[in-house]
Amino acid sequence: FLRSLAFNVCFTGWALLASVIFAPLFIISAGAAQMSGRPWAAGCLFLAKHILGLTYEIRGQKYLTYQPVIYASKHQSAWDTIIFLILFRSPAYVLKRELLHIPGWGWYLWRMRMIAIDRTGGSASVKQMIRQAKEALGDRRPIIIYPEGTRTRPGAEPRYHPGTAALYSMLHVPVIPVALNSGCFWGKNAFQKKPGKVIIEFLPPIEPGMDRDEFNRTLQTAIETASLKLLTEAQEK
Repeated sequence: FLRSLAFNVCFTGWALLASVIFAPLFIISAGAAQMSGRPWAAGCLFLAKHILGLTYEIRGQKYLTYQPVIYASKHQSAWDTIIFLILFRSPAYVLKRELLHIPGWGWYLWRMRMIAIDRTGGSASVKQMIRQAKEALGDRRPIIIYPEGTRTRPGAEPRYHPGTAALYSMLHVPVIPVALNSGCFWGKNAFQKKPGKVIIEFLPPIEPGMDRDEFNRTLQTAIETASLKLLTEAQEK
């Protein structure tokens, strides 16, 4: 409990401090603001390692690329939103528009030109998402999307939304599935975190050309099968 308390206090304090430190980058330009993501994320992982005893391992690094690509990731924890800022330069996250309304943090998301969507907007929202995603790929920014749209408990029944398939069919770039087991250590809205090792695994890319139904089946099978294996691995330690 004390470790989690110390981490949560330091995590919040670092977020407030970072928002002040990187304010000049926020003012200069969107590109400059995007540079603030990696040092902020590095600070978060430093705190997790040295206060919680929570480290991580990356598998499937051969599938990481600087070519135009979409990373479709399992989403179990806030940890999942941090790690991609370490692995990639200026990733473009697909996220819900409500996050832009968070004072301070939401302003950075807006300035960093994340792909914010209105989940009640129907086809108009999908068109806007595709347009912003094309712009991001044109700027050589990888796209990060969570197919389930929200954090889920490890082992919970998956429910994949159509946004990933829409991007896949319209952008004609590979989609790289990403499995992980972060929720075993840092749960959704959980005050208490656990020591251990998060594993994030990048899987073989799904090349363009499938129809939507085939793509959805392939993507879900890849992510869920690998994530369940990582869950079992975490439980056995």
